Amino acid sequence: MPLVKPLDPTHDPETKVLAEFFNETLGFCPNSVLTMQHRPEISKAFINLNKAVMTNEGRVDSALKRMIAWVSSNATGCRYCQAHAILAAERFGAEAEKLNNIWEYRTHAAFSEAERAALDFSLAASQVPNTMSPKIKNALYKYWDEGEIVEMLGVISLFGFLNRWNDTMGTTMEEDAIKTGKRYLEKYGWKQGKHV
Repeated sequence: MPLVKPLDPTHDPETKVLAEFFNETLGFCPNSVLTMQHRPEISKAFINLNKAVMTNEGRVDSALKRMIAWVSSNATGCRYCQAHAILAAERFGAEAEKLNNIWEYRTHAAFSEAERAALDFSLAASQVPNTMSPKIKNALYKYWDEGEIVEMLGVISLFGFLNRWNDTMGTTMEEDAIKTGKRYLEKYGWKQGKHV
């Protein structure tokens, strides 16, 4: 049972229109956004921030952004966001081999060195305390420009908010997210947990 129940998708007409964005990314409006509608200014601001962060301005494509989100969510332990990130990565064309082996991104042949640098950055920036280092910075600059690094940190920071929101809220997980989490993550110990 979540801390606060989600409201009906039609509760706030402006949020409803903005939330159509999630039909592409997830195939549904997430319960986290429906809960934010208790204060519509939060739900609307969040959706607009999400859209800005997830817009591709460089070579950081939609699938990689969602894998960055997964690494960030894994670091913080939010099972809700782990399932959502892996579902969105799948919907945006991440290769099944990457999704099946995301826990081994550092060593698995499916991942490029540029992706490893991005995912190491996500892990370092998501840990508490933060473990960003000159070594990670140097690897980032080897493959990515400053604008692309800003895009990546935008994803990491957005999911920092979402990880705190959903893990504290105990947001009820949607069926499609549960199925995708089981398909790609359950073999590594992922469970729905409190998100029932």
